[in-house]
Amino acid sequence: MTKKVICFGEVLYDVFPTHRKIGGAPLNVAIRMASLGINTQIISRVGNDEIGKELIQFIEENDVDTSSIQIDETFPTGEVIVRLDSKGSASYTINYPVAWDKIACVPEDEINVKKADALIFGSLVCRDSVSHQSLLEIINYSKYTVFDVNLRAPFYTKELLINLMMQADFIKFNDDELYEISEYMNSPYNSLEQNIRFISEKTNTKHICVTKGNHGAVLYYDGKLYYNSGYKINVIDTVGAGDSFLASLLAKLLLGNDPQNAIDFACAMGALVAQSEGANPKISNDSVAEFMKI
Repeated sequence: MTKKVICFGEVLYDVFPTHRKIGGAPLNVAIRMASLGINTQIISRVGNDEIGKELIQFIEENDVDTSSIQIDETFPTGEVIVRLDSKGSASYTINYPVAWDKIACVPEDEINVKKADALIFGSLVCRDSVSHQSLLEIINYSKYTVFDVNLRAPFYTKELLINLMMQADFIKFNDDELYEISEYMNSPYNSLEQNIRFISEKTNTKHICVTKGNHGAVLYYDGKLYYNSGYKINVIDTVGAGDSFLASLLAKLLLGNDPQNAIDFACAMGALVAQSEGANPKISNDSVAEFMKI
């Protein structure tokens, strides 16, 4: 049976020094999940401008349902200025306010979320009260809620993060985010695993994943820990690698794969994206399988 997910949040252009690429964490997740056979829809908002039209066309070409992308007559389509260091790691300047800050909650979206197998969102979309409130309304209809922690200063608060975690069934962090939030919550622990269990207990979240850059990831799933130690690659840029990791992990878990197989596949996909340019390179299941044999 086909699985359906809905991603909620930012769709935008990543503007590099020499070119631009379509991105936004929820969109990156949606595109990768669609490529893995998941029926995917995105709830977002673009400006009534040329780049907004190009963006919708691109999303449609990547087999993601765009019927819940709203058109804003006041605010422009989002853009993010991306800077890469000598190792390919990215830093971002995120323009505000833009169209995806003003996502409205509409009855059709509530119906679609109720029918979906999962709702996926990040913390960045909550930087504006309009999109934040819309998210809080549709969460009430979600069967399985996935919170992709995506800390972009100054667009979050301790209270916001804890509130979103309390409503999640699955939380994804990177290791820096895990330690920052554990400190917010007064964790007495130092180890990654202890803090994962601490957050799981405090938020009643049974599924937590922490990425560790080129050192792989840890998945906490129904009381058991699963590990992958990463893959050695030549990094081109890290934009979207974490998004493709999350998309691949969730796709495998939703399709009933063993958690160890799921995290191994997800780490391989994230590595392949990091050694490619941009957030959404074309990568087949066969390519991932071959890479995992190396």
